[in-house]
Amino acid sequence: MSFIQEFKTFALKGNVVDLAVGVIVGAAFAKIVDSLVADVIMPLVSVVFGGLDFGNYYWALSGQDGNLPLAEAKKMGAVFAYGNFITVSLNFFILALIIFVMVRQINRLKARQPAEVTPAKAPETPEDVVLLREIRDSLKRKP
Repeated sequence: MSFIQEFKTFALKGNVVDLAVGVIVGAAFAKIVDSLVADVIMPLVSVVFGGLDFGNYYWALSGQDGNLPLAEAKKMGAVFAYGNFITVSLNFFILALIIFVMVRQINRLKARQPAEVTPAKAPETPEDVVLLREIRDSLKRKP
């Protein structure tokens, strides 16, 4: 089998196509969750922590003024941007939770569906029984 033919066989398997669709949908869904965290949740957390942009919380490691925005402080040297890390961690947690709930619901729906019932194939009649039936039938035919 040539390399190209083998690749076609691999790429056209159902699992690979399903995985590709899942990655694309997941990337789009991640943007939605990013927006949810950045535009809805973190502003509320920011209000609780004093009204500042929580993503701008950092510890200056290179002697910067602690009142500078994070972008400016990074230009001046190293910073420990714990606010951004917490934001990204919260984003991951929410995304993982939503995916868990979705997979759980899909599994519940699959469990509710009745399993496909395939008619059971009748077992083959043993050869000796077939032979005895033939003898019986031939005896019935004789006058």
